Amino acid sequence: MADTSEHGTERPDQGKPLHVAGAIRAATEQLTELLAQPVEAVSACERHENGGSSVWRLSVEVLELPRVPDTMSLLASYEVEVDDHGVLIGYRRARRYERGRVDRR
Repeated sequence: MADTSEHGTERPDQGKPLHVAGAIRAATEQLTELLAQPVEAVSACERHENGGSSVWRLSVEVLELPRVPDTMSLLASYEVEVDDHGVLIGYRRARRYERGRVDRR
């Protein structure tokens, strides 16, 4: 049975830690709600220990400004943290880029 957080976001059972798909689902749903922008993709997802509890860290690509042609649309990469119960605990925009640009790393 799912629990509901104080913000109305549905969470998995409190006693069960999240699996990768659950962490991705929780992060993308909550980030979409907060930013009012569509999530394009999740480019990374890792679980880290944080003082006895687990935290999921994700890199999420968000469409910030659609343009024509689509290759000129502005996207942003967000670093997102979700706790082991699916609650978003932090996010920040790491970079902004045009869809048609390739990283020069």
